[in-house]
Amino acid sequence: MKKHLFSLMSAALILTILISNIGSLIADGLAFDGLRQNVLRLHILANSDSEFDQNMKLKVRDALLDSGILSGAHDLDEAEENATNKLRDIETLAEITLEEYGCYYPVRAAIEDIGFDEREYGDITMPAGKYRALRIEIGEAKGHNWWCVMYPPLCLPAASDVTDNKKTEDEYFTEKERDIMKKPKKYRLKLALWEKIKEFTSKKDGECDDSTVQNDKNQKKA
Repeated sequence: MKKHLFSLMSAALILTILISNIGSLIADGLAFDGLRQNVLRLHILANSDSEFDQNMKLKVRDALLDSGILSGAHDLDEAEENATNKLRDIETLAEITLEEYGCYYPVRAAIEDIGFDEREYGDITMPAGKYRALRIEIGEAKGHNWWCVMYPPLCLPAASDVTDNKKTEDEYFTEKERDIMKKPKKYRLKLALWEKIKEFTSKKDGECDDSTVQNDKNQKKA
């Protein structure tokens, strides 16, 4: 009797732990999604990885940030709308900046959904996933890129470098989101599990894979 009772208590404890972990996973997963959906990233791709082209990429970055053309938005929708309305101005400013250094690469600017790997920026790390981004391609855009968070405004020009804005981090991101960005190793497994769960649950009823299609073809032939 005691042994049976002990088994029931152990099973109940294990179930409680599992339920608690699932709740934590869902809460963190929703925080991941919120973080990725509530930022607009700036993504500048250099023409190539040559020293000159990489330097030109940074010249374009500095000109854009110093001009204030990317600033002034009060919310995410306004930031994206402003950037969309100023795409041609952004391209022109970038091309003029390049021409000042004898460089005549064409520049293309667009707002796109882009899949990013996990990326470090200053003291923060943005989780992997899809983000809305202002993507600026210089020339053939085959070189290493530079990025930051355009909204909330974390891109701050500082002398010859650009730093993240600590005050803005505290103002715009929740405590959980800041923890995710500051301690990425702590959340990597949960993020991977959350993505798998979303992938599984997003499959539509009646969706079939290649093997199902092939089996149907074979049955018709028979």
